[in-house]
Amino acid sequence: MGANYSGLIKVIFLCVFAAQPSSILLAQMIDREDRVLFQNARIVIGDGGIIENGSLFIENGTITEVSSQTFAAQAGTIVVDASDKTIIPALIDGHSHLGYQGRSSWGSQNYGRENLIDNLEQYAYYGFSAVFSAGSDAPSIVNEVEVSRMNGEFVGAQLLFAAGMAPPGQGPNDLFLGHALVVEESSGEIILYGLENPDQAKEQVRIAAEKGIGFIKIWVDDRGGSQVKLAPDLYRAVIGEANKHGLKVFVHQQFASDMPDLIAAGAHGFLHGRIGEDLGADIAAQASVANSFIVPNWGLNELRGEAIGEDEFLSQIFSDSVMAQLTTGNGNRQTIVNQNPMAEMELRASLNGLLTAGVDIVLGTDAGAVPNHPFGYTGHREMEIYVRLGMSPMQALIASTSNAAKHLGMENRGSIKLGKSADLIVLSNNPLDDIRNTRNIERVILGGIEVDRDSLRAKWKP
Repeated sequence: MGANYSGLIKVIFLCVFAAQPSSILLAQMIDREDRVLFQNARIVIGDGGIIENGSLFIENGTITEVSSQTFAAQAGTIVVDASDKTIIPALIDGHSHLGYQGRSSWGSQNYGRENLIDNLEQYAYYGFSAVFSAGSDAPSIVNEVEVSRMNGEFVGAQLLFAAGMAPPGQGPNDLFLGHALVVEESSGEIILYGLENPDQAKEQVRIAAEKGIGFIKIWVDDRGGSQVKLAPDLYRAVIGEANKHGLKVFVHQQFASDMPDLIAAGAHGFLHGRIGEDLGADIAAQASVANSFIVPNWGLNELRGEAIGEDEFLSQIFSDSVMAQLTTGNGNRQTIVNQNPMAEMELRASLNGLLTAGVDIVLGTDAGAVPNHPFGYTGHREMEIYVRLGMSPMQALIASTSNAAKHLGMENRGSIKLGKSADLIVLSNNPLDDIRNTRNIERVILGGIEVDRDSLRAKWKP
């Protein structure tokens, strides 16, 4: 859209005053009460639009101007010369499991307020404004943490969560299931709603709705024969009742062949894409018409074979002892994981079919569902896989920003537009040239407050 994009938004008149030198102000941390003007920046809107040399004004944590015009600043405004910088919307992870992964261990023993805050701060460090935790949370603890975030007690990503539903005592992978049930017992709250028959399934949905939970996660997977697969009459009852109450239903499905009936039942999206030969043009067309999104979720398997402990982008926030466990030779981890060319070709073809059909791809990582799949870091890695398998960098960014916000119902996030929350990442290099440039983070601003990344690093790795 370029310079013409400014014609779509309200232009604010800014009085001309002599501003303080931006070279001095670059070092100043930005707070919500500050008026901030970024000048001369490349601005990636988040919906496919770009302003190659623009201005971005923030006031009271809200974007009040984004334009190709150049403005002078009112007295007291922090002015940042963002020449040669790229500003993108903060990212959103549409599939994770918060609370179980700690800084040096994984499991139910970590679940609680302190660790949830640490997880959300880690997401913020990596430039995420929000994260969706999919069906494994204790509601009162999560709600308490979210209230604390909103009250300014810490700077972290917004946490959304779902009620998990499956056959009684089932759902998450067998290892995770045991830990989720321990948290359920210790918290005294329902985390996994067991579904026994259609009428009871509808009642479970009503209970979740009465608690103010806006999302439902269902597992349609027999876990290789170790669990019972959720029957169609039960998931149809859940989805139908959820739609009556305005709740969105997101699905963990076992195979692509499960998707047509789930889409026909009204499922809003799929947290494991099952992208490949079985997900062909017919399913892609059906998902597009129904506006059902798909999370590819490729990194969960791929990164478990990679020596991620040798990646400085991750090791900068974890102790050397933790990283040593994730290096070459530990758990068959390799510095370079060789890809199967035929499998890559199949994934490319299926993904291209989804994009051609107009299906919304949403970033999701499943971070936290298994040990050592780190929050935030894995989102950047997921985007790299998207691009490797055929997405453009712009498409990967859209999946990670505006698409995720759209399907999670966050109207004030996901793009750099007038009136939206000032959730931004300032990058030293252009991610449209190379998606790995999302790693080159200079500043993260969430709701107009700058994340103190230096202090977080010092806390995590003194």
